[in-house]
Amino acid sequence: MKAPFEKILIANRGEIACRVINSAREMGVRTVAVYSDADRQALHVELADEAVHIGPSPVSESYLVAERIIAAALETGAQAIHPGYGFLSENPEFVEAVEAAGLTFIGPSAAAIRAMGLKDAAKDLMQAAGVPVVPGYQGENQDPAFLAAEADRIGYPVLIKARAGGGGKGMRKVEDPAQFRDALESAWREGQSSFGDPHVLIEKFITSPRHIEVQVFGDAHGNVVHLFERDCSLQRRHQKVIEEAPAPGMTDTVRAAMTEAAVTAAKAISYAGAGTIEFIVDGSGPLRPDGFWFMEMNTRLQVEHPVTEAITGVDLVAWQLRIAAGEPLPVSQDALTISGHAFEARLYAEDPSNGFLPATGKLEHLSFSGSSRNDTGVRSGDTISPFYDPMIAKVITSGDTREIALARLVAALRDTHVAGTTTNTEFLATLALNTDFQHGPFDTGLIERELEGLTMPTPVSEEHLAFAALTGLGIRPDTPRLGWRLWGEARHTVALACGPDRFERHLILYPDGAITLTGGARDVTLRDVMIDKGHMRATTGLHNAQIEARAVHAPRPDGLLISVQSGGVVHDFSLFDARLGSATVADEGHVVVAPMTGMIVSLGIAVGDTVEPGMKLGVMEAMKMETSLIAPRAGRIATVLCAAGQTVEGGAVLVTLEEEAAA
Repeated sequence: MKAPFEKILIANRGEIACRVINSAREMGVRTVAVYSDADRQALHVELADEAVHIGPSPVSESYLVAERIIAAALETGAQAIHPGYGFLSENPEFVEAVEAAGLTFIGPSAAAIRAMGLKDAAKDLMQAAGVPVVPGYQGENQDPAFLAAEADRIGYPVLIKARAGGGGKGMRKVEDPAQFRDALESAWREGQSSFGDPHVLIEKFITSPRHIEVQVFGDAHGNVVHLFERDCSLQRRHQKVIEEAPAPGMTDTVRAAMTEAAVTAAKAISYAGAGTIEFIVDGSGPLRPDGFWFMEMNTRLQVEHPVTEAITGVDLVAWQLRIAAGEPLPVSQDALTISGHAFEARLYAEDPSNGFLPATGKLEHLSFSGSSRNDTGVRSGDTISPFYDPMIAKVITSGDTREIALARLVAALRDTHVAGTTTNTEFLATLALNTDFQHGPFDTGLIERELEGLTMPTPVSEEHLAFAALTGLGIRPDTPRLGWRLWGEARHTVALACGPDRFERHLILYPDGAITLTGGARDVTLRDVMIDKGHMRATTGLHNAQIEARAVHAPRPDGLLISVQSGGVVHDFSLFDARLGSATVADEGHVVVAPMTGMIVSLGIAVGDTVEPGMKLGVMEAMKMETSLIAPRAGRIATVLCAAGQTVEGGAVLVTLEEEAAA
C-alpha cells in the first residue's frame, strides 16, 4: 500500500515521539524530530531520520513555540505534522497555523478542537446532541461567592475543573464547603499555568465513580466508528495509573448504549481523526445503560491507546496518518471486534512513599520484561529532567482473559529494573495485585482508600544486602580459591547505604563456594551461587529455596551505586567509602528545602512569622504538579530565601526556622 506521506515532522518528544516514528517507519514514511537543549541526546532524536533543534529546555521556549516547529517542517520538506499528545496537540491556533503554512495537521480540525476544548461549551453541545451529561455549573460567572453558592446548590462533594484542562490538571475535589475557596484558587492557578485559562466549571462528584472512555475514529468522508471502551478508573490526583480494555463488568447492552453515545458525540462535531469520549460512570453497582454521563472529549491520541490496539489489532497511529492524508476509514464498524484483554501501567520516576513527588536523576540502568510491550522514550544512561513529565515507559500486556493479562502485567513489572532514580514500579505491581482491582468492585477512589498499604515500600532484605555486597566487592564464585585462607575462611566487611539507612555487614567466604552474610537481624547463607553478567542465582535456607537477582553498578561521586532487583523489588545502594564520608544529611527540623527543581508559585510567610507544625508555607510547581511547602515544626521564621515566581533547585534551602532553645 502506498505511504500516505513521504515525510512527517513530530511536534513532540519522549515516548509518544518514538511511538509515532516506529509506525511511520513501518509505513515507509520518513520522520523529522524536534528537540530542546535538554533533549539533544534523546532517544526520539536518535530514531528519527532527521532532527531539528528548536530552543532551550523549558517547554514555553521550545515545544510550545509553534513558529519554530512549523519552520522546522518547512525547512526539512515535511508534508505533515503529528502533534502526539500534550503540548500543542489540542491547540486550534496551531492547527490553523500549520494549515496556513501549506502543511497537513495529523489530527482533527481546529473547529472540532474548539468545540470540545472548553469543558463548559462541550457539555452544552453534548446535551443538545442528546448525550447524557453530569449535573453542574459551566457558565461564565467566576465570582468566588457565586461559584461557592453553585457548589452548595449542586451538593457536596463537588469537582472543580479547569474548563481548558486535561490530564487531571486544574481539577480539585471538594468535600467540605470550608475547603472550597482554597481549592478554587488552586484550580485557577493551575488552569492559568498549564493552559493559559483560569476559568473553571463545577460538577457534581459521582459517588463510587468509574472512568470509562470510548475510542472513536472519524474520517473526512463523514464516517465514524468506535473501537470499544477502556477502563481508566485506577487514578491518583485524577491522573490515570493503570488502564485496561475492555472494561470489566461491561455488558453488551451497556456497551451498545455507551458506544452509540460516543459516536453521536463525534458526529455532532464532524470529527475526523483519533479521539476519545470520556464518561463518568456510576460504579456503585452493576453497569447500566442510564448510569453514565459525558465528561469530556480528548481530541487527540490518548496515552493509553496501546490497550485498544492490543484488543483490536489496529495500529491507531497508522490510521491517523491515512485519515490525515484524506483516505476513508480502512474498515467498517462490523469488521471491528474485541479479542482478549489488555493492560497498561504507567511507569514514572516518582516516589510513592513521599506523596508521589516526581524524581529526577540519571538512569544508570533500564531493562524491561521481554514478554511485554514497552513503549518508552528513554534508555540506560539518559537523565530524567525536571523540565518534562517524568514518565519512563508504558508497560503493556495482553492475554485471552483478564486474569491472564493481569498476571502477565504483574510479572512484567516485577521484571522491570530501573536503577539510578526512584520509580513507582513496586507501587504498580502492588496495585495490580490489589484484591478489589483483581476481583472487584473498584472505582476511582481505590488508590486513595488503599494508599498507605499501596505505597509502603518493601524493607531492605538481607538477601538484597548479600547480592549488593557481592556486586560491590566484585566477588565471583568461580574465582579460584575464593574462600581459601591459611588460617580459616576469607572475611570481608562492607558498609552499604540505601536512602537514609546504613548497613554494615560481614561476608564469610567458604572454600566450597558458600557465602554467609552476618551482622544483621539474621544470618543468610548462599549456596550454589551463580553470577553471570549481573544475573545472580543461589539457594538459601533449610529447604534450599532458590532466589534470583539482577544487579548493576555504576560509579558515583560519593561511591559506587549498586542496584539490586530481587523478588520484584529494586533497592539502590551506595557502597560506603570512608574516605568520602556519609552523603546523608541529618534533618535537624529547622529548614524547609525544595523537594525537587521547580518554581515557587506562592509564599504566605515572612521573617518573624510564627508557624505551627504541618502549616502550609507556600506552593511550588514542578513537572506539571503543585506541591505544598510544609513547616516541619512549630517556631518562628528566621529567613526566607526564595520568592514567588523564582525557580529553585531541588534540595535548596527555602526557609529556616529560629533554633529551638535548649531544654
